[in-house]
Amino acid sequence: MRSLMSTTPDSKTLLDTAKGLQPRLVDLRRRIHEEPELGLDTPATRKKILDDLADLDLEIDLHKKTSGIVATLRGARPGRSILLRGDMDALPMPEETGLSFASRHENRMHACGHDAHVSMLAGAARILAGARDTLAGDVVFMFQPGEECYGGAEVMLEEGMPETDGAFAIHVAPQIPTGMVGTKPGAIMASFDDFNIEVKGRGGHASMPHDCIDPIPIACEIVSALQSFVTRQIPATDPGVLTVSQIHAGTANNVIANSVQLAGTMRALSDRTRARLLDGLPRVAEGIAKAHGAEAIIEIQSGYPVVVNDTAFEAFASDTIRDLLGDQSVLALPQPVMGAEDFSYVLRRTPGAMVLLGVRPPGTKEPAPCHSSQMMLDEDAMALGAALHATIATRFLASSA
Repeated sequence: MRSLMSTTPDSKTLLDTAKGLQPRLVDLRRRIHEEPELGLDTPATRKKILDDLADLDLEIDLHKKTSGIVATLRGARPGRSILLRGDMDALPMPEETGLSFASRHENRMHACGHDAHVSMLAGAARILAGARDTLAGDVVFMFQPGEECYGGAEVMLEEGMPETDGAFAIHVAPQIPTGMVGTKPGAIMASFDDFNIEVKGRGGHASMPHDCIDPIPIACEIVSALQSFVTRQIPATDPGVLTVSQIHAGTANNVIANSVQLAGTMRALSDRTRARLLDGLPRVAEGIAKAHGAEAIIEIQSGYPVVVNDTAFEAFASDTIRDLLGDQSVLALPQPVMGAEDFSYVLRRTPGAMVLLGVRPPGTKEPAPCHSSQMMLDEDAMALGAALHATIATRFLASSA
């Protein structure tokens, strides 16, 4: 991926063009931010994006199962193709930033930077449309709803997406300074699966537990045993995380409940460990419940696979970042992030990479992380993200296979 065509716009030109679009990027981001939408159906967000793209020479495909947009830019000559992706849904949570453009909808907030993701992607589309005559190949822009637990990427792929030779995505990272980009080959984000466990016993009077099957100590034993299961059956070199985050039981001090509800999440960095967690949780919970004469009913909500960066593409992306933003701009991540991302479905089909764009607000020592009600970002970083999308695309199309 090193042989670049002479007609390819250089990185400085692309960066300067992106910086010139900064007011437009900020305006789109703020309009999306103040009207956040959830899940797979985000019609207002889709309209804002379509209005921004309306004057560009793009082939637009509006998905029907979701509010997803597939916009394709055809280069002046045939060649390879690359997919660039930005997600656009918000989170069901209140906003406490105090920003002038804060969410106007109660319990809805863009707290994961998706408003910036699609704004940067729209900016990249504008940059690349202006350089169309230099491109050999196609660029597919994937504007995707439903990343937050709805699996929007998988839904869009199932409905129909063009096959491409490469794929690239950016996720903002408030903990990383502006001007730096975090990346690593291999697993960069974890898989996730959620679970619910109902421990069914037999209730009664709290003064006579011998006449009951008390589900509360059984549930406590299950919680402890699950942690032992992880530390003793999951290799430390291929780690997994199992967190019981909710326990609900009981109505009164003198009543032994009939049942206990447990809920939580599992994370893994490989398919093998993910399979071990999915196999081990019901085995442990059901076995302990049965030993006490109770019953454990398990429900697992399948989440997303591990996000795995292709080694060759990640090296290409790192080289591109250095050329665009400077030799010190690449932050080699020492370990993956245990959060999950449904771009993993795209990377299972197409070699590519996801990187973490630094957006730490200026003067902030301890920035609020993604999914915080106080999460904010440095909007100056958005021009860098748009330029990075555009530079990755131009270099990939111009490079030899």
